[in-house]
Amino acid sequence: MRKKTYAVAALFAAAALTLSACGSGDSGSDNAVAEVSTETGADKAATVLDKPFEKPDLVLTDTHGKKYDLREATAGKPTLIYFGYTNCPDVCPLTMNNIAVAKKQLAQDKKLSQAEKDSLRIVFVTTDPERDTPAALGKWLKGIDSDVVGLTGSFDTIQAGARTLGISIEAPTKGKDGKVTSMHGTQVIAFSPKTDGGYVLYGEDATVDDYTKDLPALIKGAKP
Repeated sequence: MRKKTYAVAALFAAAALTLSACGSGDSGSDNAVAEVSTETGADKAATVLDKPFEKPDLVLTDTHGKKYDLREATAGKPTLIYFGYTNCPDVCPLTMNNIAVAKKQLAQDKKLSQAEKDSLRIVFVTTDPERDTPAALGKWLKGIDSDVVGLTGSFDTIQAGARTLGISIEAPTKGKDGKVTSMHGTQVIAFSPKTDGGYVLYGEDATVDDYTKDLPALIKGAKP
């Protein structure tokens, strides 16, 4: 199933997004199908926004069951935010693994101080909070990068936060065949440590090499 939608006009003037369904093909109720929105037509992985996003005012629960105030906890720190869910069969784990691998490459960057490398925050916000409990998120992220901040909470709160970034998500639904379908945008938003504004956007086609190349600049709040 393929549809077309559009991002916030003021920020992505006429930039088409394609909604595409992806899934495991298994009809078991524990297997999810995701309808994801993907930026198309971009010449490069990173889109530098003329008007940065304001960081979402989200207070959620982390993988340790503790309150996590996104703005407060990431203030003045380079931050990547992604909305997805642990039962996603392909796009979410691929995106998070790409970022995690790129982050590991920072150890070889001699132009960054250790403090700068350690300042990077990667935040994964679930779009399926009913199944993605703190424990489930923690277990899943441990297999990717245990330093990633996993957040869960009320769906309405998460949805509202995603909307402020032009990311569309819908509550998971179960079809007659037992498949759980979740629609969520696949954009990764990078926030500057200088302004806390979300000034760079990545689509799902961003590769490990793209993130590896861009992370040093993002950590300094520069344009990639």
